[in-house]
Amino acid sequence: MDAGTIATFDPSTDADSFRGALGTFVTGVTVVTTDSPEGPVAIVANSFASVSLDPPLVLWSPAKASKRFEHFAGSRRFAIHVLAASQRDICAAIVKSKTAINEVPTHLSHCGMPIIEGALATFECNLETTHDAGDHVIVVGRVTKAHHQDGDPLVFHAGKYGAFKEH
Repeated sequence: MDAGTIATFDPSTDADSFRGALGTFVTGVTVVTTDSPEGPVAIVANSFASVSLDPPLVLWSPAKASKRFEHFAGSRRFAIHVLAASQRDICAAIVKSKTAINEVPTHLSHCGMPIIEGALATFECNLETTHDAGDHVIVVGRVTKAHHQDGDPLVFHAGKYGAFKEH
């Protein structure tokens, strides 16, 4: 498509164009961790958003088709980590393997959740509610503890990872 050209399409019949349109929105990159009977597991998610300050609620949306979905769909506790630009390798490892979190520098939270060292922000959550949403589930978590530090975020745009640059 040429610069300045606007493509109009029906998202119910043209999933590739719909995905491309969604990809124009720059998102941060998060890793969600939880514990499971198999040990700690992790999944990369760019569907993170704040919901409420009072009470403190956040959401993320795992795909039902994900092989990791079962670990997170029934999880009562999870932690969401906003990755730093320098943590691209952590993201790549977790994309490849749900148990790659075992190779990532972590510590356990007060309730036993794996917490990624060096993340820009971490939100430790208890499950508040879930909502069915087509091929995804919206998971709302009540934040019980949060941590943050300064740094440059890892971002995702048009299928590529990058870093935020000020103008």
